[in-house]
Amino acid sequence: MTGKVQGRTIIKKAKSFVNGTWLADGKEMLLVKNPYTGEVIGEQYLATLEDVDRALQTAFQSKKEIDEIPAYKRASILKRAADLLEEKKMSFARLISMELGKPLKNTLDEVARSIETLQLSGEEAKRLTGESIPGDASERGTGAIATTFRIPVGVVAAITPFNAPLNLVCHKIGPAFAAGNTVILKPAPQTTLIATALLELFHEAGMPQNAINMVLGGVEIGQAIVKDDRVNVISFTGGTVAARNITALAGMKKVLLELGGNAATIIHDDANLARAALLCARTGFSNSGQSCISVQRIYVHQAVVSEFKELLKTEVEKLKVGDPLLPDTDIGTLVDENAADRIMNWIDLSVESGTELVTGGKKNGANVQPTILFNPPKTANVVCQEVFGPIVSILPYEDIEEAIAEANDSDFGLQAGIFTNQLDLAYKAAKTLEVGGVVINGTSNYRLDHWPYGGVKNSGIGREGPRFAIEEMTETKMIVLQLPY
Repeated sequence: MTGKVQGRTIIKKAKSFVNGTWLADGKEMLLVKNPYTGEVIGEQYLATLEDVDRALQTAFQSKKEIDEIPAYKRASILKRAADLLEEKKMSFARLISMELGKPLKNTLDEVARSIETLQLSGEEAKRLTGESIPGDASERGTGAIATTFRIPVGVVAAITPFNAPLNLVCHKIGPAFAAGNTVILKPAPQTTLIATALLELFHEAGMPQNAINMVLGGVEIGQAIVKDDRVNVISFTGGTVAARNITALAGMKKVLLELGGNAATIIHDDANLARAALLCARTGFSNSGQSCISVQRIYVHQAVVSEFKELLKTEVEKLKVGDPLLPDTDIGTLVDENAADRIMNWIDLSVESGTELVTGGKKNGANVQPTILFNPPKTANVVCQEVFGPIVSILPYEDIEEAIAEANDSDFGLQAGIFTNQLDLAYKAAKTLEVGGVVINGTSNYRLDHWPYGGVKNSGIGREGPRFAIEEMTETKMIVLQLPY
């Protein structure tokens, strides 16, 4: 879909897809720009509220048809989509890099993970099992037996963010379709080109066109979906403010929220400091820190903090900043220059309050250099809010109870990491850290796509991962057989 439009090279056009039709004629159009070069690379055609209503009606009316597709066939379609994505992995990776400014080495990894997510979803389509429950555990149940099985909820609303625009869509559509649901998708406005490419791929794989309706737009479009009674489950990945708005509007429907965090990683005095520094550098700044579980707060034992600070500085300064499309680039851009301006403001405010700037702290367009801050105030934005950018803060501690207490002193609770060779201490931390997942001898930023992923407190409700998402996107139905006795 590459072509010249009024002197611009248009790589792709992003359109809403409603009731089997791509919508562009008469729609408001926005230009899509590469955040690294500033060049126009695409066009995005916005949906209207009338389009949303038609999409919802299509999804609602198609529930039974999608539910009646046999599980083996749903599995086959998802497997075919995974195979097609494997064939097209470089073109998808390049499109993400151009649309988001994410380095190619990271987008290739995201495509690989997306392939796995679709494969896993296809496998889980064949595992929608129930159980038989004898009734005679109760005196009144003699001669009765109950059988349970899973049924689709109906319509799943998938609202996705920009930071992993391919894999996080797959994490919603894959399980939803595997379970026999229809989907209405609203991707992030910043990454509609990749969403369009993925929907085209699903159609090529044989997915029925009424299985997924997609509408493009901002807050108003999302709100119209969320409050509609034709939706049965809302699966949202994004920020806390938007999540609170969703829960206020949703009414009587299930809401699944995968939200943000200010993830902590603890480095104890017996840790392998070189390995910890290497992993913190890699996972604190991948995708310019635009990950919900990106390393943000690093609590380091006082006895080793000076050594760790120098090791981390060395590793971070090895990272190559530059063109996202070059294979050796480690750090590309943030999603746009406004995000970069916010990050710089937070760095400046922290430094003005007495924080040591160890390295970084400079901006060029939408790029911010990987930045290390040492011992910022506990009330600084870089500590208590979600940075979602290329900043890590080193915070010294005296004993492990102090580190755990400070890590827990947060409105968030997604994931945490701890480096130590003491098994009892590691399990003590794992048990007492108030998060959805703890990584021992690794950082907070480690996730496999078949594991249950989600948080506590303001980091969310429910769990992702195909098996666990399918549990959320289905209902248990029971059949009771009463025998004469």
